[in-house]
Amino acid sequence: MSKERAQRRAEREAAAAKVAQQRAAEAERQARREARKDKLTGWVPTGRGRQTGLLAEKRRRQAGATFAVLVAFNLLVFAFTRDVYMVAFTLVASLLGAPIVHMMLFKRN
Repeated sequence: MSKERAQRRAEREAAAAKVAQQRAAEAERQARREARKDKLTGWVPTGRGRQTGLLAEKRRRQAGATFAVLVAFNLLVFAFTRDVYMVAFTLVASLLGAPIVHMMLFKRN
């Protein structure tokens, strides 16, 4: 009975050593991959993360609404106007007038 337990324990230890060796090899590969990535992209500045919170979400929603209004307006002009110059003028005016449209849509009191 003692010999069987010793043999099973030896098998378990061998399997655990094999798994540990595989983990160590994978960790070494991951470390080399990270070092290579840092060497290649280390000079590129990291961007700021997306701001979270109620005010940031409100600002994104308002900007999206302004964008949607301007796109809808430009699509209507494009659909009902055959004049290319009018469509181009409307597009340029929308881009330049976007802050004013935003201010008119979301007026602060």
